[in-house]
Amino acid sequence: MSMYAIVGKQTGSLPSAARQPTRRRNTPRRAYYPNTTLRVYAGKKNDAKNRQRGSKRPANKKKHDGWKMNSMATVKSDETMLFQPVPGNADALTVIYAYPNEYSVGITSLGYQLVYAFLEMSSLVNVTRMFTDVGDPMPRNDVDLVGFSFSWELDYSNLIDMLEGLDIPILAADRTDKHPIVFGGGPALTANPEPFAAFFDVVLLGDGEEMLSSFIRTVHDVTRDGVVGTSRRQRESILSALAACPGMYIPQFYEPVYDGMALVDIRPNHPSAQAYVEKQTYRGGTLASSTIVSPRMAWENIFMAEVVRSCPEMCRFCLASYLTLPFRAAPLEGSLIPTIEKGLQYTDRIGLLGASVTQHPEFSALLEWLMQPERSHVRLSIASVRTNTVTEELATALSSRGTRSLTIAVESGSSKVRRIVNKKLEQEDIEKAAVNAQAGGLQALKLYGMAGVPGETEHDIDETIQMMTSLKKAAPKLKLTLGCSTFVPKAHTPFQWRGVDPAADKRLKRMDKELKRHGIQFRPESYKWSVVQALLSRGDRRMTEMLLRAKSLGDSLSTFKRAAKEVPDMPPLSYYAHDIYDDDCVLPWQHLHGPLPIDTLRKHYREAEEEIVSSQEAL
Repeated sequence: MSMYAIVGKQTGSLPSAARQPTRRRNTPRRAYYPNTTLRVYAGKKNDAKNRQRGSKRPANKKKHDGWKMNSMATVKSDETMLFQPVPGNADALTVIYAYPNEYSVGITSLGYQLVYAFLEMSSLVNVTRMFTDVGDPMPRNDVDLVGFSFSWELDYSNLIDMLEGLDIPILAADRTDKHPIVFGGGPALTANPEPFAAFFDVVLLGDGEEMLSSFIRTVHDVTRDGVVGTSRRQRESILSALAACPGMYIPQFYEPVYDGMALVDIRPNHPSAQAYVEKQTYRGGTLASSTIVSPRMAWENIFMAEVVRSCPEMCRFCLASYLTLPFRAAPLEGSLIPTIEKGLQYTDRIGLLGASVTQHPEFSALLEWLMQPERSHVRLSIASVRTNTVTEELATALSSRGTRSLTIAVESGSSKVRRIVNKKLEQEDIEKAAVNAQAGGLQALKLYGMAGVPGETEHDIDETIQMMTSLKKAAPKLKLTLGCSTFVPKAHTPFQWRGVDPAADKRLKRMDKELKRHGIQFRPESYKWSVVQALLSRGDRRMTEMLLRAKSLGDSLSTFKRAAKEVPDMPPLSYYAHDIYDDDCVLPWQHLHGPLPIDTLRKHYREAEEEIVSSQEAL
């Protein structure tokens, strides 16, 4: 590849070897459970015939290992649809909607459920579902659209397998008029689609509620205007029409320009391309809720209701906060209670979802409503609890329903580190949460932390160890667990310019050793996989060939390194994973605008830098 390569536009922009079918592995696929603190526990029995009772066991168990592709009929028999499908018109689009992981994982994704229900309820669409282990029989007529809900970067390998299985070229540049338009959405693509951009014709940036209708209507209008068959002009006209729609990103219409390792520009190369594409934000009062309940879900028979979207705290590393701004809460009377009442008609397991559920302005009233005697059978699960909202009353309410554990995110035992990341939390708040959890009858408390945070030193690790030992003394009856990950930079956050600190690996190992000595359970996430995650979260289109080569070798950090060395003009992986960038550099996603302008992110980043400098001067 040349220094100023146009990636994803010309057929020759990637070596032909990258377009060869990748070797299929015989190893089982990894199941991925979304990075959420949702905890589900058994509660009181309810024998009502119209409700389904769950258990602790996730649906993804060995008893289902015998499923084969196209055995969707068995799966469907277990599903309870909470919506009424609408038959497609005579001229309806034929759509395959896929999730690049197992059914039990995909069907537990609220985003996947939301889009699938929309497609089923549209008369403009006939939809077929596809997962890595099961799927509907494939359509016999020509397929117009193939869509992917892309939640986790490392699912790219499964996505490629599914494209190959459908006889669709992996690279958009290799597709012709006879191939369907391949579209994608989800948090991984909305944050930074560039490492995967060459696989997609269209990427929907933002909330599905805001974009799906215009997307389907536009494709339908262009393809169902009396033209028989397709032509190159017809495919081109579809993409051109979509490029004019807010939030529709057509990667082939943009070309990145490199000067050595540096990305120096991202240029529109098509008359229909806008200078930038803006993420679309849904601002309606009713948030998402389950459209399907099934015992085969990762959390069996759970009805999920989104309580809040985004988070008002705005920790500087947090994608869930910054990418989904502004913070909004579903109204209690007009939305949440009617939604949950609907769910209780089908199941007694309710999951309240959101990045900061207990910061809903009416959360106390919602909890009081759920705890009424007539709902004593309800098993309640809460996705996230802000530390300083853990009261004895909350702990008592949850424990009375069989909940045994609570999870809080503290990030670090160091007040300095918490200031750097903008975590508005004091040590006494953490200790009070533990005391209240114990007083309320809970048996366990899990804390989430990070290692390798910008500005962190060995002394800060000492303070995290000290925090955990202090909590053990303050709440001796609680089983304490510290789950710890490595800091990974994310696009559209103030720490997007920072890299992974290699010192985090040894710091995780030190915490493991010290906390075990004190009888405290420590659960670190893999440092090596954090590095891979950083590669993909800050990657550009030069990674496409590396991903294809790594897939054929087997996905691991070592194979990523090996594959990168085989790609001409590829920067060292440390450039993506570890380097600290100047905050005025061109970023791979600079032409894709998130909720906050780059100047605001830069301001928040420099405030963190000032905290780091002041803490160093204090020493």
